[in-house]
Amino acid sequence: MSAIKYLVLTMLVAVLGGCGYNDIQREDEAVKSAWSEVLNQYQRRADLVPNLVNTVKGFAAQEQQVLSAVVEARSRVGSIQATPELVNDPEAFKRFQDAQAGMSSALSRLLVVTENYPILKSDQNFRDLQAQLEGTENRITVARNRFIKAVQTYNVLVRQFPVNLTAMMFSYGTKANFSVENEQAIAKPSTVSFDKAAPAQAASPAPTAPVAPVK
Repeated sequence: MSAIKYLVLTMLVAVLGGCGYNDIQREDEAVKSAWSEVLNQYQRRADLVPNLVNTVKGFAAQEQQVLSAVVEARSRVGSIQATPELVNDPEAFKRFQDAQAGMSSALSRLLVVTENYPILKSDQNFRDLQAQLEGTENRITVARNRFIKAVQTYNVLVRQFPVNLTAMMFSYGTKANFSVENEQAIAKPSTVSFDKAAPAQAASPAPTAPVAPVK
């Protein structure tokens, strides 16, 4: 009897392997790994926020509205349980993406405000935070890129025949992915700049036609 069970098990392993089961497992783990790195980098950014807010507050306490917006955005980010299963729920994934976009927007407004405080921009602690934030934004871009590619590979696999039959049998559906309005923006690292843009040069006035003398 044990020999029959062993034979059946061997045949089952062969069938599952030939139908892409092992490939699904491999790509699913790749997505989980890429997702973990995305979360790590977003958490790194969130951890910088308290020190950044406190530093700016020390020089620009009157910018309370902007500072509060950053704190609230961080709170919204922290309220989302970013588990590995989140990528299997498009609605939950969108809430996560919207919260992170809100964090990016709030930070951008805060950095614009710092342009009005030259003393703040020269503060060493602020400059260190600037460097850390810039590096984190670059890491987020790289991590998102890897996640996007991992999910694309996985989603293509589970939709191909005959792997899609195995995927349906074991309830492996497609996973949610990051979306951007401009696909090229994915490959371009975010820029964290505290330098004022150079003022645009005024356009030269158009030459006027000579006025004919009055007779």
